[in-house]
Formats: sequence, C-alpha cells, structure tokens
Amino acid sequence: MSIGLVTAAYIVASILFILSLGGLSNQEKAKRAVWYGIVGMALAVVATVFGPGSGMIWLAIILIVIGGAIGAYLSGKVEMTQMPELVAALHSFVGLAAVFIGLNADIELGRVTALSAEARAALEGFSAVLAYKTPVEISILKVEVFLGVFIGAVTFTGSVVAYGKLSGKVDSKALTLPFRHGLNLIGLLACVLLMVLYMQGAGIWTMVLTAIIAGAIGWHLIMAIGGADMPVVVSMLNSYSGWAAAAIGFTLGNDLLIVTGALVGSSGAILSYIMCKAMNRNFVSVILGGFGGAQGPSAEMEGEQIAIDADGVASALNEADSVVIVPGYGMAVAQAQQSVSELTRKLRAKGKTVRFGIHPVAGRLPGHMNVLLAEAKVPYDIVLEMDEINDDFPTTDVVIVIGSNDIVNPAAQDDPNSPIAGMPVLEVWKAKQVFVSKRGQGTGYSGIENPLFYKENTRMFYGDAKASIDALLPMIES
Repeated sequence: MSIGLVTAAYIVASILFILSLGGLSNQEKAKRAVWYGIVGMALAVVATVFGPGSGMIWLAIILIVIGGAIGAYLSGKVEMTQMPELVAALHSFVGLAAVFIGLNADIELGRVTALSAEARAALEGFSAVLAYKTPVEISILKVEVFLGVFIGAVTFTGSVVAYGKLSGKVDSKALTLPFRHGLNLIGLLACVLLMVLYMQGAGIWTMVLTAIIAGAIGWHLIMAIGGADMPVVVSMLNSYSGWAAAAIGFTLGNDLLIVTGALVGSSGAILSYIMCKAMNRNFVSVILGGFGGAQGPSAEMEGEQIAIDADGVASALNEADSVVIVPGYGMAVAQAQQSVSELTRKLRAKGKTVRFGIHPVAGRLPGHMNVLLAEAKVPYDIVLEMDEINDDFPTTDVVIVIGSNDIVNPAAQDDPNSPIAGMPVLEVWKAKQVFVSKRGQGTGYSGIENPLFYKENTRMFYGDAKASIDALLPMIES
C-alpha cells in the first residue's frame, strides 16, 4: 500500500472517529456511532499493517487474530456491571504500550545514528524517519519519547489500581500516606532531573528509572482516591491514555495516532471537568486529595430506618399518578434493568407518568445508567438528567431509589461537614413518598451515611433489587 493510500485511509479513519465521538452524545445515534468507530479502527489497522516499512506482516496478522479472539471472548463474557473495570483495564494497555514504544524508539534511534550513510539510505518506515532527523528534531523527539514514557507509566499503574478498586480486588477506601503530596512532588522532580540527564545523553537507564518512578506516582495517586470519586478517575485515566497515544503518535510520526490521542485526551479531560462540576469538586483536589474532605464531625442520624414490604410499595404505586425512578450501581449489580423496564411499561400502561432521574455520576462510569436503561429498551424521552427533573420532585407522588446513595443524599445540602457537602444531588426527599431499594443498612461504596433513609416519608425496601422489583410486577393492577 502506497504512502498516498495510507494517508487517505488515515484521514477517513480520523473523520470516522470524530463522527463516532460526536454520535455518542445522543442515545439514539450511539449505536451507529459505535459502528463508525469500528470501521475507522479496522481501516486504520489495515492501512498500518500493509503500509510502507511495516515489516513482519505475518506476525502482525497472527497477533491481531489472537487479540481479536481475546476481545471477542471478553465482550461476550463481561457483564454491563463489569464495564467500568474493563474500561480501566483497557486504559492500562495503552499506557504500557506507550512505555514500550518509547523505550524501543530510543533503542532504534541509537541503532540508526550508528549506521553509515549508505546503510541509512536503505532504511524504511520509522527507522528511515529517524535517519534523516536534524539534531534539533532529535532533541524534540527525545522530549516526546520521555513524556510518552512518563504519561504511559502513570496511566498503566493508575489504571491497574482503578481496575482493582472497581472490581473489589483492592479496598475502595483512600490510602492516605503521611506527606503524600510531598512524595508525589519528589517523584515528579526526580523525573524532571532524569529527563535533563536523558537529553544530555545519559542513556536509556534514565527512561527505565522514570517509568518505575512514574509508575509509583500513578499507583499512589489512584490509591489516594476513594471509591466515590471513581467516575472522575475513570474519565481522567481515559484522558491520560489519550495523551499517551498522542505522544506515541509524535514519536512514530503517525498523524492518525496524534489525532486520535488528542480526541481521546481532550474529551476525557472535558468529561472529567463535567464530572467534577456535577460533584461540586475541584479537579485538582480530586486528583491530589481524593474523596472525604470533611472539615468537622458529620451530623448524627436521627430517627430510624423503617422497612416496607412489596405489598406496601405496590399499593403506593397503584395509587400514584406520577412516579420517578432513580437508578444507581445497585441496579447494575443486581442486573435489575429488565425488571425495572417491565415495571415502567406496566405503570405507563395504566396511564401513570413514569420518568427516570439520572445523576451525572450515577454508577461507576459516566453514562453507565443510561446504557443499562437503553439496553432494557426504556424509552429515551423519559430518561432525564438531574437538572431536568429536580424541580419536579415536590409534585411527584412516588420516588423509587434503586441502589443509590450519595446522589440522593440530603447531607450534601444540609451538612457542611459532610464529605459531599455542596455536591448537586437529586432532591428525592421532596417527593410525597420515597422507597429505597437496598440489600441492607450499609453505607454503600463510598461509606457515607445518608439521612434520606431516616426521613419520615422514606421507607426501606430491603432485598436484591431484581427480586424486589420482580415481586412488585404481579401486584401492579392491570
């Protein structure tokens, strides 16, 4: 495949990636947008493998087949509840690739510069690009390589920790070591010093040591972030993986990687900002301090949690005219979305107004609840964002909260000492009746008490979310 065809393929792939990213902002267009991304990636891979100077095509095809088979297997096995941790795991691969490519680029640069002029003339691909760089261009390349290794290492270890926390293999509580900010700063300054040494020709050992130190920084950064901030962490690591890919693109002289990395990096950064805004958090405070910035003792809980059975909930639903359902990660864990969809269908068939309230950080991945509800065929037009539905709670007869804690916690408004003080929340307590579907009386993933559970108009509907909703279905009058 000629250079012209490769360039044309990269341009088309870039356009498809942009269309894919744009289409994902709309639920009705999301499925088509995913196909844009699939076609764009397939085109990019084919153009790269069969492009000039690629070499060892047979090995690349074997690896693609193996990787594709693993991907197909995982896609069929992974549940929607496991998507956040899968995304974190995939981010780690991008970071690790950036580290390996950076180290390989330095090795190749040393090999090429040692060749004679005649030997350089016979080179192809990336090696040929390196052979004709000026001293200034080589210096710029070294900066790109070093930054790629640093960002890649932070992304790799940080993503591994995020995977562990999301999957429950690592404690979700924040690890707060003494002098932790100072430790991160010392590590960063050490990497800067190593970069200076590398630019002066100290050798590849400086990059290897940088990868180790940066890996420790990435591990420490994410370990210091509590479970409640995981949606921000996922989008932040998404951004890091994008910048790592862009750094790889500059190193390899690959325009498509630069464009794609910039798209992913910038969109991830914007999403992180949106998540922080939805939690009334400062991005820097999330990254450096994690969750739990209380300034004093939280308010004590007053009253008691009063349980209710399926008969009581069904009776209230049968009498209600307006119902709002607020889903959270508990719905995902119980895989209750299909049951919730059927409950919605039955209530709407009776002429009742049923809507969903979605908080921007519901679940452990941005948009997680929207995807689950779309999978269960819940109509898009009744799925509303927090800002669209908050004013309607005072006129709502019944709210059903399914597996949510922080996003419906009135302490965010009432308790200035709460770790979530100032965070915008769904004001479900203003409805006439609130039913909370939970497994038990625990505080949930973030470990924060919720005064909603003790309010006079709240009843606790204990049990597995799917089993609880299934119990309601036969009781809804036809």
